[in-house]
Amino acid sequence: MTRNLRDFEALTFDCYGTLIDWESGIWDAFQPVLAANQRNDVTRALALSTFAQLENEQESATPGLLYAELLSRVHAILTEALDLESTKELDTDFGNSVPHWPAFADTAEALRYLKTRYKLVILSNVHREGLAASNRKLGVSFDAIYTAEDIGAYKPSPANFEYMLSHLQEEHGIETSKILHTAQSLFHDHVPAKACGLANAWIDRQGLSQGGSWGATAEVRERPQTDFVFASMEEMAEAVKVDSRG
Repeated sequence: MTRNLRDFEALTFDCYGTLIDWESGIWDAFQPVLAANQRNDVTRALALSTFAQLENEQESATPGLLYAELLSRVHAILTEALDLESTKELDTDFGNSVPHWPAFADTAEALRYLKTRYKLVILSNVHREGLAASNRKLGVSFDAIYTAEDIGAYKPSPANFEYMLSHLQEEHGIETSKILHTAQSLFHDHVPAKACGLANAWIDRQGLSQGGSWGATAEVRERPQTDFVFASMEEMAEAVKVDSRG
């Protein structure tokens, strides 16, 4: 059945990659180890694709580990994989870099408008402290925030979505049918979201639907069905305005 954007009561968001430009944040945070090794032959594309694989492996291996510590471990493994020498200090600094990751330029304005139409919710793999710093860049107060720290698992585990759906029902009276999960990552979000019966909006920031790069996101062999596809949060907000008038 074709859905309209006005059919939903709540938008549930992935934060990093969708609202926050985590690829730029990761790449910027990786510069100190490159400088320390005097290396300029490691490309952004190589660093991000290697990061994607290693982050997923680490999240699967240590689902209860805080994201800052997980990032620190990933940095140590990533530098070794790229034939770089790191230090404990450099690993720790990378792990603590989340508060410095920038928001996409269109995020805050889009969220301010969407807040007038929907309840806004975040489901994130980042720990509460890191997310709180990012939230200050986003320009709105979210109605609910659920993190891997709360759940003890990392997306794409179905536990994260089950936790979110049960809490939204119990605490806010929002049924699954009234939720539109909005995210960039097919791997972390859209595959498990569809498995949980959620409608979804793909914020295709990487242009994957047009043959773009996977960047810092793990690849999926078969792309899940998507109910809506937008190139940015700005494009989604404009579509909501048009749909609301209809």
